[in-house]
Amino acid sequence: MSRKRLRRLYQALVALSVLAIAPLTWAWLDSSGHRVVAGTPGWLQQVPATQAALVLGAGLYAGHPSPMLAVRLDLAAQLYRAGKVKALLLSGDNSRKDYDEPTAMRDYLLAKGVPAQVMILDYAGFDTWDSCVRARKVFGAGSVTVVTQLFHLPRAVALCRKAGLATEGVGDDSTRQWPTATYSYAAREFFAAAKGFADAVVLRSDPTFPGPRETSLERVIAQR
Repeated sequence: MSRKRLRRLYQALVALSVLAIAPLTWAWLDSSGHRVVAGTPGWLQQVPATQAALVLGAGLYAGHPSPMLAVRLDLAAQLYRAGKVKALLLSGDNSRKDYDEPTAMRDYLLAKGVPAQVMILDYAGFDTWDSCVRARKVFGAGSVTVVTQLFHLPRAVALCRKAGLATEGVGDDSTRQWPTATYSYAAREFFAAAKGFADAVVLRSDPTFPGPRETSLERVIAQR
């Protein structure tokens, strides 16, 4: 291969590398200053107050929240009890009858003593972008605190901000309990960030189910 072709190949590889990390870089920069690591000293005091905690689904095991989802729910409960949020918006997948993330999330929190009346269920949160857009357009949220794991937090905050929400984020450092799973999910963020960037910035995609409008979240916020 000639030197000219080698140079062009090298330039193409560099360009592809830049394109691959661009969505992650966008998410990291856009969410900067809006992320708090749960469990660090004084972390609750660092979280600004918002209308609702947006808890994103993370899978079920035998009908119950997965360990990572359970941590998200525990953090949301702490935010509610500390007065940082007025409501909990539980957004997950209920695309088939035998799989219902939002209801499992609600039942878990009920068992932890969180009042049923402050929990709003979004049954069509099929991915992070859908959850963010529906929080604003379907449920009328103006500000949220996204609750997830640290590897997902920059993308979740950036997408919700792009959806028009004033967004803060709280993330659990799952490397302490589940290092192998965390690194696996973190690697997948390259692809998930690319999809999110395309949905939010390039295509401005509508959620899978864009409506109808609901007022349940607004009623909870108005009462508290």
